[in-house]
Amino acid sequence: MMRPRSLPRRRFTNGLVNSISALAALFGLFMLCWIVFTVLKNGISSFSLSMLTELPKAQGDKSGTGGVANAILGTGIITLIASMIGIPLGLMTGIYLSEFGKDHWLASTVRFCNTILLGIPSIIIGIMVFETLVIPMRTFSGLAGGVALSILMLPVVARTTEDMLTLVPNSLRESSLALGASRWKTIRTVVFRAAKTGLITGTLLAVARVGGETAPLMFTAFNSPDWPRSLLGAMANLTMTVFQGYSSPFQFDQRAAWAASLLIAIAILAVNLSTRLLFRERKR
Repeated sequence: MMRPRSLPRRRFTNGLVNSISALAALFGLFMLCWIVFTVLKNGISSFSLSMLTELPKAQGDKSGTGGVANAILGTGIITLIASMIGIPLGLMTGIYLSEFGKDHWLASTVRFCNTILLGIPSIIIGIMVFETLVIPMRTFSGLAGGVALSILMLPVVARTTEDMLTLVPNSLRESSLALGASRWKTIRTVVFRAAKTGLITGTLLAVARVGGETAPLMFTAFNSPDWPRSLLGAMANLTMTVFQGYSSPFQFDQRAAWAASLLIAIAILAVNLSTRLLFRERKR
């Protein structure tokens, strides 16, 4: 027999939990606003047209202001490489887990490994790629940086893909198969369309996660003061510019770091907002 609880005690407990939850949410919102305000305040004061068009200044060079143009291009190249590797592999993994593997022992093993991969620190991924690619090639490279980031993207895309495809009702699959469509065509034309918004959201989350990673690039792409000329050489990127700029005693390096921080924040925000607006218009 259940022990009855008094109504005032239940109301007090409910109010206490709600208050703690609200305070936790406000604390998170405060920290977010504080970070955004700090980046905007220092980034805008360091931002200029030359930051977008010029190469970084060499130490002792007093001509010009210097910029992060090579880091912007390098970040785009490395992120593109990571997306071309991580997103297709993640999608295919999620499709297998949701549509084919399900409760099979191999699928359970893949899920377990995927969960572990989600929790591995990014610096461990960077060291692993350093041992397998950078040391045999005897050089830092943008290709190695893209591979490291793709490993971080893969479990995020795979988990999101499996979850989104699992939410699609089986009646849609059965209707398509009853009309004579093959299983793969059903997945591609019916299931994928039903889960399209969730899949793109998961992909953007994966891109946003790797967009601010520094530790893997320290061991793979490193940095370079020049324009990216080859995937097999050290490549400039915004996150390493931020890391090295903050630890530099030179003022122009610190200004470049704040400008790079602002660019990273703007890029991630622009991707999320543009995607939301695009799907809103399509829905209408």
